[in-house]
Amino acid sequence: MIDRPEFSIIVPVHNEAGNVAPLIGEIADSLKGRAFEMIFVDDASSDDTRAVLAGLKPKYPQLRVLSHRKNAGQSRAIRSGIQAARAPIVGTLDGDGQNDPADLPALYRSLTRADAPERLNMVMGRRGSRKDSAWKRFGSTFANAVRRRLLRDECDDSGCGIKAMRREAYLSLPYFDHMHRYMPSLMRAEGHGIEFLEVNHRARGSGVSNYTNFGRLWAALADLRGVMWLIRRRRDPQAADEV
Repeated sequence: MIDRPEFSIIVPVHNEAGNVAPLIGEIADSLKGRAFEMIFVDDASSDDTRAVLAGLKPKYPQLRVLSHRKNAGQSRAIRSGIQAARAPIVGTLDGDGQNDPADLPALYRSLTRADAPERLNMVMGRRGSRKDSAWKRFGSTFANAVRRRLLRDECDDSGCGIKAMRREAYLSLPYFDHMHRYMPSLMRAEGHGIEFLEVNHRARGSGVSNYTNFGRLWAALADLRGVMWLIRRRRDPQAADEV
């Protein structure tokens, strides 16, 4: 176990027993030579995900495994992982293997570069060519168009799970279920700068998606109202100076 990692990778998983082993191997390969840790958060899976993860710990000393006692959703799993992270920079990616771990170094470099804009605190992936069904792409495109019009956050791919951000900036955001889909809006509302970087996208490794278009739609209608309310009610002191 590395005492002082520079990069913590958070991966929320639910019933992904067939995907976690290859994904862990790819993360380890992509970050070889860096001080990093991987935190997989098992969101109360009903398959062998937890056992597979535990069995991989001897092979990968950078691997940490958290397990929710009760299913709490992807946003809560991400939050549990980031709260446990020990690095100042955290990366996230989905546990289904569709995000490419090879993109993690580029996201990290973009966030930490010397000439980065002031208060740049998140670099988010934008999927250039999605490997999803036409129906799923349609649902995502429609939802993104509505969300972008209402929230004006300049994000046209809020469902992309791969990101790099400063842990402190993430922890300054209000938490609620499904908040991971509104990260650009929430970051901007708190005064954090964000950028987007085109990333690779792949077909799911195994298993089936935990989401449907209609499931996302019903949740999104309530979430959009809540996020718009949060942004309207926010008051910005432009930082606080100790005197």
